[in-house]
This record gives sequence, C-alpha cells and structure tokens, in this order.
Amino acid sequence: MTIKELNNKLIISIIISINLSLVSHTAFAQIFSSEQNPLSVKWRQISVAGFRLIYPDELEKEAQRMANTLTHIYPYVGASLEQQKTTIPVILQNRGVVANGFVQLAPKKSEFYTTPPQQFDSQDWLNNLAVHELRHVAQFDKLTGGKAYPFPEDIYFAWFGISIPVWFFEGDAVTIETALTNAGRGRQPAWIMPYRTSLLEGRKISYSKAYFGSDKDVTPGYYQLGYLMASGIRASAGKNIFDSVLTDIRKRPVRLYPFSGSLKKYTGSGTKAWFDKTTENIRVMWQHQNQNTASQSYPALNPKTKIATSYFLPVSIPDGRILALKQSKAQADHFVLIDSSKKEQRLQGIAYQEQPWFSYAAGKIVWDEIRYDPRYKQRSYSVICSYDLQTGRTKKLSSRSRFFSPSLSADGKKIAAIKFDLSNKCNLIELDAETGKILNTLPNPENLILQTPAYDQTGSQITYISVTEQGKALWTTDASGNTRKLISETQQQLSRPVYFQQGIAFNAHYNGINNIYHIDTASKKIIALSASKYGASNLSPDQRKTTSASPGFLFNNYAVNGYEIAKTNFTPGETAEVIPGANNKDNFVYFGKAAEKQENTGSVFRNIPDSSYTSQPYHSMGSLFHVHSIIPAIADEYRGGLQFRSNNLLNTFDSFAGVDYYRDLNRFEYSAGFSFKALYPIIRTTYRNRPRRTFYNSKTGVQQGDWRENNVQLQASLPLSLNALNHSYSFSFNTSTSYTQRYMGENMPASYIKTIIFPMEYNLTFTHSIRPAERDIAPKWAQTLRFTYTHQPFDSHLEGRLFAAEGFLYFPGIIRNHSFLANFNYQTATGIRRYEQEISTVYGYNNIKAKSALSNTLLFNYRFPFAFPDAEIGPLAYVKNLRAGLFCHYENIGTETSLAEPKTYGFELRSSMNLLRYQPLVDVGARFVFVNKVYNQNPILELIFNYSF
Repeated sequence: MTIKELNNKLIISIIISINLSLVSHTAFAQIFSSEQNPLSVKWRQISVAGFRLIYPDELEKEAQRMANTLTHIYPYVGASLEQQKTTIPVILQNRGVVANGFVQLAPKKSEFYTTPPQQFDSQDWLNNLAVHELRHVAQFDKLTGGKAYPFPEDIYFAWFGISIPVWFFEGDAVTIETALTNAGRGRQPAWIMPYRTSLLEGRKISYSKAYFGSDKDVTPGYYQLGYLMASGIRASAGKNIFDSVLTDIRKRPVRLYPFSGSLKKYTGSGTKAWFDKTTENIRVMWQHQNQNTASQSYPALNPKTKIATSYFLPVSIPDGRILALKQSKAQADHFVLIDSSKKEQRLQGIAYQEQPWFSYAAGKIVWDEIRYDPRYKQRSYSVICSYDLQTGRTKKLSSRSRFFSPSLSADGKKIAAIKFDLSNKCNLIELDAETGKILNTLPNPENLILQTPAYDQTGSQITYISVTEQGKALWTTDASGNTRKLISETQQQLSRPVYFQQGIAFNAHYNGINNIYHIDTASKKIIALSASKYGASNLSPDQRKTTSASPGFLFNNYAVNGYEIAKTNFTPGETAEVIPGANNKDNFVYFGKAAEKQENTGSVFRNIPDSSYTSQPYHSMGSLFHVHSIIPAIADEYRGGLQFRSNNLLNTFDSFAGVDYYRDLNRFEYSAGFSFKALYPIIRTTYRNRPRRTFYNSKTGVQQGDWRENNVQLQASLPLSLNALNHSYSFSFNTSTSYTQRYMGENMPASYIKTIIFPMEYNLTFTHSIRPAERDIAPKWAQTLRFTYTHQPFDSHLEGRLFAAEGFLYFPGIIRNHSFLANFNYQTATGIRRYEQEISTVYGYNNIKAKSALSNTLLFNYRFPFAFPDAEIGPLAYVKNLRAGLFCHYENIGTETSLAEPKTYGFELRSSMNLLRYQPLVDVGARFVFVNKVYNQNPILELIFNYSF
C-alpha cells in the first residue's frame, strides 16, 4: 500500500469512526472493536481451565467471580453442541460506558464490557453476558474443531460470515441465554414486541427484510428473528439439531448456502422454508394471545408518519405542549415540542445514549449522552447535559463522568442519577442541577445494580429499580439512605418508576404484555393503569388543564411504526388489583419452552463456586505478538502469496510477514511490517524486498531493465475525534517517509538512481459533521478540510514538491435525506512530482485525454434516495433502497473551463442490496458521464460495485 493510499484510508477511517461513535450499539451486538485503552490502565490476568481473564486491576473482585463463573457454566452452555472444554482469552473492559460483548477470531478472544446498562434484564449483567458470549465460543469451537492450526483464523472468520447467517449465531445464543437462566431476552415481551406488532397489524415481512432490516419500517432484527427460528427448529428437531448442522458444515464447507443445505438435510426444510413455517406458527400463537388478553385503543397525540418513528418519554409542559425525544429512520435523535394540532417544533439534537432518556422539570431538560475520549476509543463517558427551554441554551453539567439516568426534582434544583466507578461499584447520587456538583452519595452496601431513579414531588424521596441475580426490585429511599423495598426481587421487567397519585407507577408485564402499573406505597396494592394491545410504558402526569375529574397521564403506546404518545386517566376504582403470581393471567407466549426443557439445567448460576485464584500482572508490552493466521494474499492476476498475521489481544500492536510471487517477473517479494497503537501517535512501518521492472529508451531502442530493492516506509499519525450533542469533530495529522535502496540491476542504464532518500509527506485533516440519520446517504451538514505537502528535502537529485488543498462542504438538500456537496480542490506540483494526482478529479477523468496538468477541480454533487422498496427478488437479491445523483464537475478553472462550461456532467443511479441472502451490503449502480464537446469525447458509462460488512 502506498503512502497516499494509507493517508486516504486514514481519512476514511476517521470519518467512519465519527459516525460509529454516534450510532446505537445494541447490547450483545457483535461489534468487534479495534480501539485501544490509555497506557495508564494496569492489567492483571487469571488463568484457569482454559480461560485466561485479562482485566484492569480495579476489577479484581469481578474477575475472580467471572473466573469461577466461566469455568462452572461452560459445560452447560456447550452441552447441546458437545463442547465441554475451550481455550480462550476473555478481556474485561471497564473504561467504556456502552454495555456490550463479543467473541471473535483473528485473534480468538472475547471481550466483556462490564458497565451494566440501565435497562436490560432481570439478572446480574456479567452473568447474562457470560452465558450468551460463551455460547458463541461453543459455536466457534464446534466449527473449527476447537483448534485453528496452522493459524487460519482469518479464513475461519470469513468462512463463518459466508456460510452461516448471523441470525443463527445470535438466535441460538439468545435461546441458550434464556433456557439456562431464570431471565434472558426470550422472556421479555418488550424485546419481541415490534415483530409481534407488525404481524398482528397484517404487515408482510419477507425473510430478507426480517434478516437485513429496512430503511423505512420497523423490522424484528436478526436477534429476534434468530431466537424465534432457533427455538422453533429445536422444538421440532430436538436438542442436538444444531450440533448435527454445524458438524455437517465443518465436514462439507465448500458449497452454496451450506447452513440452509445442512438444515434441510436434517429437518427437511431450508432456512427460507423454516422462516415461512415459523412466521405462520408465531402469527397463530400471537393471535390467540391477543384474543385472550383484554386491551383498549389509545389515540395518538403525535403526528402520524409512514416511516418508523418513535416519540419517547412524553411530558406535558405548562403551556400545554408535549415534550418528547424523537427517534426516526429519517432524522437523528432530537427533542421536539408538539402542540394540540400535532405540529412539531424541533429543539436540540443529542448524541448517542445508552437508552432513550431525559427528565423535565421547571423549564429544564436533563439527559445523559455518550462522549468518547479523543484518542483512546475504549474509554468513553456518560455525561449529563441540560437544556433551558426559555433561553434555548445547553450546558454540560459533568465531565469525564460515568453518570446515568439523570432525573430532576420538581423544583429543578437537584438531579438524582446512577453512578458506576471503574470497579463496577454502583451508587445513587444527587447533583446540583445548576453546577453538576455531587451533593450526596447514598450508600449501597450490597452493591446492587441500580437503575432509573425519580424524585417525588417534594424532592425528599427517590424511587429506583435494583437488579441482582435473583431479579429486579422496586425501592424508595430518602437523603439519609433510609430504604424501603416495595416489590421484592422478581423476573418482571420492572423499569422507569415515577411517583404518581399516592404511589409509584412503573413498567412491567404481569399480563404478558408490557404495560404500566401502579403500586400504593402504603398498602403495596398493585393495579394496572394501561391495557395496551402491544405495549405501554413511560408514564408522566399530564399537567395540562382538563375537564376530567380523574387525573390524567401521558405515556408511550407502541404501534406498528414505533412508540406513539397517548393519554388516559387514572381510574383506580375501575381497575382490579394485580397480585403477582396469583390472580393476574399471564398470556405471554414463551417460545423458548422446548429448549429450556431440553437443556433441563435450571439456572446455571445457582451453585457458582467461590474459589480464590492467583492473579498476576499482565504486561501488555511483553505480549505484542499473537500470530493467529496464515492466509493467501492475492494482489492481482500477476501477484499472490502467503501472509502471516499477528494482532495482540489489546489491539495495540499489529504485525505481518509475507512472501509474494510475481508471475510476470518469475521472482519473489518478501515483506514485513507493524502498527504500534499504544501511544498517542500511531506508528506504522513496512519493509519490502521486492523485484522491479522498467522500460526505457536507449540508442538501440526500448530496453527492459530489472532490479531488486529494499524499501522501508515509515508513518506516524495522530487521529483525534470527539463528539458533543449532535456534533462530531475530528482532527488528524499524518507524516510519512520512506527509504529505497536498489541493487542487482540488470540491463539498467549507468545513471539509474540507486537510492531514494526519505521523501516526506505531511497530511492535515479536519472534519466537522452533524449526526446523520439512518436514511441519509451522505452528510446533511459537514465540512472537511485536508492539506497535503510532499517534498524531497534530503535528495537534491530528485527535486520536486506537491501541495494540495481540498475542501468538502456538505449542505442539506431540498428534501429531507438529500445532500449537496461542493468540493473545491487545488494542487501545484513541480519537478519529479509534476504528473502526480493528489486531489479529487472529475468523473470520467481517466477516460478523457488531458489538455494540461491538473491544477484544480470544482465538483458539485447532489445525492438523494428516491425509493425504499425492500424488495426480495427470490434468493437473488434484497433491494433496500434506490438512489440517484446529479453532478456538474469543473477542471482547471480559468484555463480549460469556465463556470458556464463544466468539463463533465451527468447523473448516476445506485442501489444498496444484499445479494444471494448474504450479509455484506452491496452498492451497485451506473454513472452516465457527459463530456464538454471541446474534448471530442463520447459519453462515458461507469459501472459501480462496492460492498461493506
């Protein structure tokens, strides 16, 4: 890879990292991080029974617990795949605040992000994470035979992605997570609610749409799809069906659709047939549940939309309008005010949150959002921000904090929030709402996981949820730490308690559907406040004037396109008491019943041993090399070879060594290199010993010359990025150089240059962008400035300089999700660099004969989506969107073209699709380029094909 290519790759990676930092990360999503921790982290390790736990020293207690847990539960987790032992490093990450976990190959490892989320499951976070991720370990071991020799982990990983649908990996893991515990997502009505709603509303969702998603509709997601299909397949074909399927895939790996083929071999149906069968079965069961569960309709108070849109946590404000947090596929997250005519006013955009959350009181909004370390992305923070509705000003109330779920007191002077420290110690705290100063830290001697606090009207009492391995509980406390448990530990998904009418309203699912319930704090009597058909949550008292004698409240009512805003009245006399486990009829459809019976273990966390293991320091600098793969490396039809790859476990050192054969030269190239990413700057070095060939003119005609050369490339880069509210910024400085020594010249002229001494290149890039929406195909508002300078300060016989400046300015288009780009580029080059091209060129550039050296370009591009068909074309393709673009490009303005006469112009048509039901998203299209007549060039057709995972 050339220095220029490395620079461009760096710029692209920076822009991608900014976007990823603002995109939701679902818990347990298999997002493989390549980011680093700061050098200040001190690591330790415990090795036991094939597991090597690597963890920051603050997590010693949790690491000891996990060492006991992982070794005890793995035989149960892997039993149905006949996996009883494994060997894998497990890294506990505590510097981030986004709850997640994954298992990967190349190198083989698992990472647990230890900070618990504020709304997930009714059991211990790390326990739930362990059982899910260990199932992935068992899946990988089954497919690889538990070994990866001679180091083909990269190949295995690629093979998994091609051979096996992601829905199976995740659905099977959720099935096990549910079957082996008293909790699990398979027992949560809210988790499967969107799919249930779509089917009962008569919306037809194809297999591809359910699997790959949609840019317009709510779809189940591959976790939910996978759980339903995996549970149905196990119920029909037995406990060991997936052991048989994966064994068959391992024995016969090279074929089209191996998973579907092996599944059909053992069950008689492939994946598409199982999807159709599963869809019909769950539709019938959900219809039966609906017929047996009383419900009522609630009119929506928000604007209707045909695009998936949710209005979270509705609150009435004194002027009669409703405040909500809006999330949509067409718009990034922001606050809105909705008046009585359902007209929206946009307020403030925000950054990514661990869950949708805000609190309103006394004209202020407070919320938590994720902020990332500028360099070390393994470190992130959850900070509290506020917004004043009267002045429109925002304020950051905490910095580099780990505060969650802030809730304002009624007078707007105090904030209750949840705090986690680096040892996973959890506390309920009170903050000054003006300064963010911690006023009080309430004791939590049992270190319960605490969630979603709320004040009463006086500001003297706080209610909150706790989570332990035994379940969730509802509590109240005062400023002195006097606590009272109102609801003991239960497997109900208790969440977001709010003081309301001499009691506390909260979310739960006593009747098998998420609804809002109320507990009287004196009698502990529980009644239902809502009877939603699909799901209700997030009560807030309605402060608007009403003629009703009964106090009203606003809440979220789930509908086919997302969470709507609804209103109803508090009528306790008309509502029967709910006695948990007694008179309430739970009609929840539990699809994991067969798998739970097959596993027959009960909760695998009942009898975890309490051994104490020896820990020792883990020296990251002494563990730089971790060779995991030897893979074929094919550059083109003339060049290919083998490459060893090494990545250390903490993502701080990557290295490779390889050999390539040049078929046209009949010679070999030898190469090696590394990237050191532990420091603030990233250092990269590549060495190549390679054959070269050239052709030159001589007195006797064209001559062929050959030589070998040693080439060393050095690069240092400093990528920095940060985010605040809905803005993100990045800055990168990159410098690179190389040294080339040529030898073994054959038939070369006497004057040929034998050394190229340290040409220098500098690159500076700055980018600012607004958080994009899911449907945006280009930034709506962004600016990128890039400067490049290259010269030869140490090589007087190879003089030449190049300076380039590029500016990318993105503007909103005429309609939402449209984008207009104005890109101005300038370069000047002299000496040996006078023919180099550093800046962006007009479309069709390589097919048009140049009239003069490239000096500047002005590129206008207008891009927009025009259809979202979600069309499944049999097994061939799933078309998600259709897009178009118009362009008008100028080159060498002032010498070749004027603003009245562009060099090229035209249009393009593109589409994002999944081909052959495989995961990579493919971008295909065609570009039609018309050329200014002075170039005597026919119109140019360019075909487009890109893909991304």
